[in-house]
Amino acid sequence: MFSRTRTSVVAATAALALTAGLGLTVTGAHASGSKPSGPSGSSESSHGSAWTAAWAASPQRASTGFKPNWSEDGFSGQTLRQVVRVTEGGDRARIRLSNAYGTSPLHIAGATIARTKKGGGAAVEGGSVRRLTFEGRRSVAIPAHGQLSSDQVGLDLKPFESVTVTLHLARTTGPATFHAQSFATSYRADGDHVADAGGGAFDESTESWYFLSGVDVAGGGAAAGAGAGEKPRRSGGVVLFGDSTTDGFASSTDRNRRWSDALAERLADAGTRRPVLNAGIGGNLVLNDSAWYGERGTARFGRDALDLPGVGTVVVLEGLNDIGFSESDTPTYKPAPKVSAAELIAGHRKLIRAAKKKGVRVVGATLLPLGGSDHYGERAAKVSDEFNAWVRTSGEYDAYVDFDRALADSADGERMAPEYDSGDHLHPNDAGYRAMAHAVNLEQL
Repeated sequence: MFSRTRTSVVAATAALALTAGLGLTVTGAHASGSKPSGPSGSSESSHGSAWTAAWAASPQRASTGFKPNWSEDGFSGQTLRQVVRVTEGGDRARIRLSNAYGTSPLHIAGATIARTKKGGGAAVEGGSVRRLTFEGRRSVAIPAHGQLSSDQVGLDLKPFESVTVTLHLARTTGPATFHAQSFATSYRADGDHVADAGGGAFDESTESWYFLSGVDVAGGGAAAGAGAGEKPRRSGGVVLFGDSTTDGFASSTDRNRRWSDALAERLADAGTRRPVLNAGIGGNLVLNDSAWYGERGTARFGRDALDLPGVGTVVVLEGLNDIGFSESDTPTYKPAPKVSAAELIAGHRKLIRAAKKKGVRVVGATLLPLGGSDHYGERAAKVSDEFNAWVRTSGEYDAYVDFDRALADSADGERMAPEYDSGDHLHPNDAGYRAMAHAVNLEQL
């Protein structure tokens, strides 16, 4: 679903050199010397405890779609400040950066991580700023098509705490690998303000994330098992994989009201807290790539879901764009092939096989009601019904969650209930995202 608003030897050698030191992992087309990750994408910190993904965003190539953003112009002589909320705590942290769609090395002149000042916009909590290094150095170049993890820093973080990651981009970056729809405010300033506690220099803002693909934690809550009043911790984080509904389209900006946020909060309220990671991309399709809406789900599933550190379960909700774009008059994805239920099911079977091969539990989801939306038509409705019947009855997923029935209007099952509808008859509102979280049987995760 979507918003209508819309290799060279030298590089390989450089990437190999970057991976030689402790704490720095570089992967990608030019990173032939990277350290492999462990089961379910887990990796060890230098103190021997496993890293856990506490926040994630799926990378996309630069595009003009959706709201105005800085991805195509990129950055030059500027500082970028981004705020994210973690769903796991720890006493150490690191970041993951992506240059997946860059055509030249991305130079990071400096980076910091800090606890976000409550209600402070671009400001951070005094005394919490930590300089990030990469193999012990404050600056680093990420090869084209590569990604890396920083060294660890000591930073006490609690679940559901917001952290601010700041990058100084002294050189011209070119088009930026980014995540288009953040539903959170990011900030930009001219010059080097990477260590500023105040936000006064950051006089530009946007609703996208750039280069930042993850925040991982270790120690503390991430390693200690069940906390006070909690049941024994279950195995691994939960990744929600999908399109704009997973991404949180139409949720309230800067309020963390996506269904991933609601599910993480519900798990915590039930005493079974687990990190919940969002791997949605607005407009994404299972079967086809898009210039605006990311690589097809079957191509990005490993990178964006299965390979995240500490993953135990993936919930897959995707397919409405595959069947609905051909019904729409919007020009953002044309020509859109007419996809059958059999073709969509075949795509989902690829995801199931990949998850099972990785040893990750995989939960399917029925597609939400789409009646009255620009994705709706007689053919799309028929394919949606056939696909949903397969999810419910085939037993091919380890379990399933029935969003179609949970969010349907009691007076017209083809439509989303008015109290859950954002207004486009396709995407939920904040209440709808909460209803999605409450539709999940937590035992099946």
